[in-house]
Amino acid sequence: MSMTNAFETNLLNHLFKNNDIALIGDATGLRGSTTAGSLYISLHTSDPGEAGDQTTNEATYTSYARVAVTRGAGFTVSGNNAENAAAVTFPACTGGSNTITHWGIGTASSGAGSLLIKGAFSASLAVSNGITPEISAGGLDVTAD
Repeated sequence: MSMTNAFETNLLNHLFKNNDIALIGDATGLRGSTTAGSLYISLHTSDPGEAGDQTTNEATYTSYARVAVTRGAGFTVSGNNAENAAAVTFPACTGGSNTITHWGIGTASSGAGSLLIKGAFSASLAVSNGITPEISAGGLDVTAD
């Protein structure tokens, strides 16, 4: 089974840009939200897995918090690829330490929200006092296929 290229693009635009998908269900299609809202980016110390939620293996360094990225302007979509439009900067570590290996995109600012998409960084990041983790623009690379 495989999605068509057109539907991959439509699905990513719906999730990340809050765009409608025409003609699914009825003539009005699958509608975007009245208010686009945000998705929340998380850092993880190992793969949260297919069954994980946003808290699974989530970073625990002091001052850590998920970062909200606005659906719409916060993401770009081209074909079957979506990515963050700007750098995602997390709070600086003020205590403790973590080795960050994975990122997640989910629905909640805190707690066990739905983890929608996850990925591995190409290199791990050692976070300790004074380190400010950042994902560069385009670093959250999501491909639908």
